[in-house]
Amino acid sequence: MNWYIAKIVFGITAENQEKQQFDEQLRLIEAESQEEAFLKSRMIGLGEEDSFINDKNKIVKWEFINVAELLPLKKLEDGMEVYSRIHEIDEANSYVSFIHQKAMALRLNALPLF
Repeated sequence: MNWYIAKIVFGITAENQEKQQFDEQLRLIEAESQEEAFLKSRMIGLGEEDSFINDKNKIVKWEFINVAELLPLKKLEDGMEVYSRIHEIDEANSYVSFIHQKAMALRLNALPLF
């Protein structure tokens, strides 16, 4: 068996929603081949489509869009890179501060509570 990382994309819509939202999920998939991994990824996406009424009494729909990426993992090792994405933003200092704040929150949550 082989391991793959699949990026599964969902569209999220709600009544009277101004902007379209998308959820990109990275999933580990175990399969014999890339074709099987792709099909399994699609089945996961289709199986997790949902609609519900939110707390504002609006219908919310999670609709499977498709599998956007499928990356084979040669072997699993401690510290290996499993995914990377480069993006450009206008406010670099704000982004760096945001990342530091997230790291601090993770660190504080990881400390033992004595």
